[in-house]
Amino acid sequence: MSPSGHANSTKAILYAFVANLGLAFTKLGAAFYTGSGSLLAEAIHSFADCSNQILLFIGLKQSEKPADKEHPLGYGKVIYFWSFIVAILLFSMGGLYSVYEGWHKLQNPEELNHIWVALLVLVFGVVLESSALFGALSVIKKIRKKKTLLHWIRNTRNAELIVILAEDTAAILGLIVAFIFISIAGITGDTTYDALGSISIGIILITISIFSGWRIKELIIGRSAEPDLTKLIDSIIEKDNSIEKLLNTITIQFGPDIMLAAKLKMKPGLSVEETVKEINELEDEIQKHVPTVKWCFIEPDIKL
Repeated sequence: MSPSGHANSTKAILYAFVANLGLAFTKLGAAFYTGSGSLLAEAIHSFADCSNQILLFIGLKQSEKPADKEHPLGYGKVIYFWSFIVAILLFSMGGLYSVYEGWHKLQNPEELNHIWVALLVLVFGVVLESSALFGALSVIKKIRKKKTLLHWIRNTRNAELIVILAEDTAAILGLIVAFIFISIAGITGDTTYDALGSISIGIILITISIFSGWRIKELIIGRSAEPDLTKLIDSIIEKDNSIEKLLNTITIQFGPDIMLAAKLKMKPGLSVEETVKEINELEDEIQKHVPTVKWCFIEPDIKL
């Protein structure tokens, strides 16, 4: 990811933070006023999201630290760590607490008051979260270009945007679920539905957090660059007139940067000096077309 890519991610985090901070206090006040468990679950979810966005911002800033002796490949993977922590917090603080709150309300039902206040807050929340989701999708659209959103979700190495998108989606789904169950509770006079709404919100959050954690786990382990970039790198190498055959390429994503290792069979007749010159020019060509390739290790060879 380029510096502009980090700027885009920072924008998406800011959109989400502002929306969630306002919603968190609004939901909390309305939850105490109405006695709604679904609304309290939503308030806790929003506060958890605020802390998550702070952690993602910290991760972004730490990933920008320059390489040093102890970390010669830089700190790019730091963002994966913080994104994984956020997925765990979404699971625990958001999902498990919502399920607990719903179960508690089932065992100890409380009367709902002024349901219209809760519903108004939820409608306001949907509008605010939709604006945050729109902001995140706008940032993603700049990055994914002509690729479909589903293709981007499957292949992106941008952990923080995956988490932001997951959070915003979970937030809107949670608000809609809360609105439906509180409405049913108001119509029937049965507060069981409010408790079931809280449990349903928890299940949504747990499901989305597991998905986010699974995607980020692949990046922590070590994943190649996006398929389109890998194909582009291979095509640049194969077009080089000094190369007889591309034997192998390996790419590894390090946060915003990519490490490339390649084995090439050079055309016969080249001296050592000529081989070195051709490889240096090839590295420059690769980094010209794929600026995110920060480290380039190319080895002339005759076998894999």
